[in-house]
Amino acid sequence: MRRIKSKGMKPELIVRQLAHRLGYRFRLHRKDLPGKPDLVFPSRKKIILVNGCFWHGHDDPNCVDGSRKPKSNLDYWLPKLARNKERDKTQQAQLAALGWSILVIWECQTRSQDHLAERLKEFLN
Repeated sequence: MRRIKSKGMKPELIVRQLAHRLGYRFRLHRKDLPGKPDLVFPSRKKIILVNGCFWHGHDDPNCVDGSRKPKSNLDYWLPKLARNKERDKTQQAQLAALGWSILVIWECQTRSQDHLAERLKEFLN
């Protein structure tokens, strides 16, 4: 568990590099917002959250990591993963109540950079 970081992981870096390449400027992990969102675009009042499919419970049936369940210590892991999903919902509701628009990008969606670039442009314009 010590090796699992909350920021600076590969999917987040892909999204950050792509957004920067497209000309968008942002702030990282603002501590004054609920959940310390990954990318914050203050002038546009928009937020991008980059979620790991396994850790945040991606519900897409085509996602391999999202449907994968732990094989050991289920008494610990299943409630933990359920708490992660519940915490995500709560934080997104708090951000929306503060007037922020939110885009959630899943780890499996970062594999196609062309499609991801289109989603970013559509959301941020």
